[in-house]
Amino acid sequence: MAAQALPLLRWSRTASSVRPRISTPATPRRLLSALRRPAAASAVCGEVGSKVMLKGMDYPELEKWVQAQGFRPGQAMMLWKCLYGNNIWAHCHDELAGLNKDFRKMVTEHAYLKALTVKDIITASDGTRKILFSLEDGPVIETVIIPCARGRTTVCVSSQVGCAMNCQFCFTGRMGLRKHLSTAEIVEQVVFARRLFSNEFGSITNVVFMGMGEPLHNVDNVIKASAIMVDDQGLHFSPRKVTVSTSGLVPQLKRFLRESNCDLAVSLNATTDEVRNWIMPINRKYNLNVLLGTLREELSSRKKYKVLFEYVMLSGVNDSMDDAKRLIELVRGIPCKINLISFNPHSGSQFKPTPDEKIIEFRNVLIQAGLFVFVRLSRGDDQMAACGQLGEPGDYQLPLLRVPEKFQAAL
Repeated sequence: MAAQALPLLRWSRTASSVRPRISTPATPRRLLSALRRPAAASAVCGEVGSKVMLKGMDYPELEKWVQAQGFRPGQAMMLWKCLYGNNIWAHCHDELAGLNKDFRKMVTEHAYLKALTVKDIITASDGTRKILFSLEDGPVIETVIIPCARGRTTVCVSSQVGCAMNCQFCFTGRMGLRKHLSTAEIVEQVVFARRLFSNEFGSITNVVFMGMGEPLHNVDNVIKASAIMVDDQGLHFSPRKVTVSTSGLVPQLKRFLRESNCDLAVSLNATTDEVRNWIMPINRKYNLNVLLGTLREELSSRKKYKVLFEYVMLSGVNDSMDDAKRLIELVRGIPCKINLISFNPHSGSQFKPTPDEKIIEFRNVLIQAGLFVFVRLSRGDDQMAACGQLGEPGDYQLPLLRVPEKFQAAL
C-alpha cells in the first residue's frame, strides 16, 4: 500500500540558484507535528493487494499464514530457511528449493518474495558499494555495503525515505519525511547485501540502521525487522552485531531497549542544549538532560550492555577541548562507547570538517578520562555514500535553521 507523503517545504528559486528560506521560530513546531502524524508504511503482515509479502512477517506470523493455507507448520520453517537461511535468500519461486509441489504452487499464487528492485550499484574508490533500490510505489532508497580488511563487512540500511528530524549536518535531513519503509523493505536490504556481495566480501557480519531516516520514528517496523535479522533460523546475525541508531526519540528509545536485544546508538553531536537545539531540533523536545537521564535509568539494571554515542565533529561548533570536557561529564554513569565521526561535506552544507589532528586531540582527552573511544573513518565519501550523505533532496527541502550568532564565523 503506497504511503501518503508528508507535506514538505519548497525552496525558493532565483534565476541562477536554489536556496533555502531561513526558518522562523515556528519551524520546530512543524517538525514535531510531523512526528505526530507519520506516513503509513504497509498493511498488516505485509499484505500487497490479494497477495502477501512474506518478508513482512516474523516467523510466528509466517507459520500462522502457512497453516491458514492448509499446510503443516514444519513447511513454514522450510520456507523461512529458503528466504533467509541455507545461503539461498530466495527472490523468486524457482529458488524455493526443497518445498513440495503443492506448497510451492500455493506460495507462488498467494505470496510475493521480493520487496525491492535494484536500480543501480555505485562503487567508491575505497571499495564501498552504494545500492540504489526502487520501491514498488516509486521512491528510491540507498543502502551501503562497507567491506573491511579485518574480515568484517557491514551493511548500512535505511528505515525511511527521507527523514523528519532536520539535523542540519545531514543530507538526508534536507528531504523531510517522504515515507516509512515497511518491515519487508528494511529486511530486503540485508538479503540483497548477502545475495550480491557474500561471494566477493565473505560473510556480511554487521548491520547498522544508520542509512536514510530516523529508525525509531519507524519503531514498529524497525523492531520487527531487526528481530528477523537476529533469528537463529534465519539471517542469524548476533544481536551485538545489529545496531539501531537514533537522534533521541525518548519514548521510542525506552521501548526499543525493553523490547529488542539489539544494540543502540545515540547520535549526540553536542555538549550543550544551545548547540544541539540548533543542529538537532529534536533536542527542543527531548533535551540532553532528558535523553541522558533516560539512558542512565534504563541501562542501570542491564549487564554487559553499552550504548554507542555518535559524535559528528563540526569545525568551530562542537570540537573544542571544553566540549570534550563537557562530554566526559555528560556521559558519566552511562555504560558507553564513543564514536567520533568526521563530518562529510555535501551540497548546501554550512559546516566544515574538524581537522584530523584536532579530532585526535579531542579523542585523547576522552581516553585520558577512561572512556572507550574510536574514530570512524570516512568510507565511500567520493560517491556520496558516507555518513550523512545519503539521499536526493530535490526541489522540496526542509529549511536550514537560524545559526546562533556566536557560531556564524565558523561556517
